[in-house]
Amino acid sequence: MTSSFDPHHVRRAFSRAARSYDAAAALQREVEKRLLESLDYLENRQPQVVLDVGSGTGHASALMKKRWPKAQVIALDLAQPMLREAKKQAGWWKPFSRVCGDAQALPVLDQSVDVIFSNLCLQWVEDLPAVFAGFRRALKPGGLLLVSTFGPETLIELRDAFAAADEVPHVSRFAPIAQFGDALMMSGFRDPVLDRDLFTLTYDDLTALMRELQAIGATNARQDRRHTLTGRGRFDAARAAYEPLRREDGKLPSSWEVIYAHAWAPEGGAPIRERGHDVATVPVSAIPIRRRTP
Repeated sequence: MTSSFDPHHVRRAFSRAARSYDAAAALQREVEKRLLESLDYLENRQPQVVLDVGSGTGHASALMKKRWPKAQVIALDLAQPMLREAKKQAGWWKPFSRVCGDAQALPVLDQSVDVIFSNLCLQWVEDLPAVFAGFRRALKPGGLLLVSTFGPETLIELRDAFAAADEVPHVSRFAPIAQFGDALMMSGFRDPVLDRDLFTLTYDDLTALMRELQAIGATNARQDRRHTLTGRGRFDAARAAYEPLRREDGKLPSSWEVIYAHAWAPEGGAPIRERGHDVATVPVSAIPIRRRTP
């Protein structure tokens, strides 16, 4: 399957953003906080192995190690510089493992993980059913999957502004909630529940927004993006198209749609479902979806 995302660009962008990420990632920390609350679904269960996929600088890994001191917590990320930053989180009092790897090819044994946690990583993955099938293979029977991702309304204002200035797309497109839920069902996860938040962040101007996107590594990773500099003319045209959205407080708004999901790996003996083989018969419309506004 040909991906619409450039994986080399994704790796480079997050590698460059490693040192600036924590200072700029206020939204990511808020989403992480909400996703971590879902660990309460485990109740009194004490996981032995926890895998943080797309761990970035290891903030969530450190918190989960603190929650379960006896568990093996593994921070997995595509970008080595992110993992070097994560080492600062992994002090002697709360050490966790750091592994450079891809969410699409988890370097763990089948049925070896109790919890897979992935905060705002999967929006950069094209083949969600394949990724979820890999997650399911890694999870022990009855293991918990907790994930968040950006939805298609993310940066819609920025996308529209640049569309008025350039025929080449400047903003990555992300899977809608129905597609996300469908991928979970196709992979055989049970009892999936989806939530949705729509955040609105504000910025002084377009330049401030673009600098923050660069600082967190969230740059345009589409294969069909413009591979040369945008140019002053196109940037000025995008800025002019964005300007009518300026609010009464003088700020420019930026929408961020976040999709959350939690689901359980089936008990032992259930068939793996991939790409139409043994696909779950429960329709996506039957998956509970809770829409929340912060």
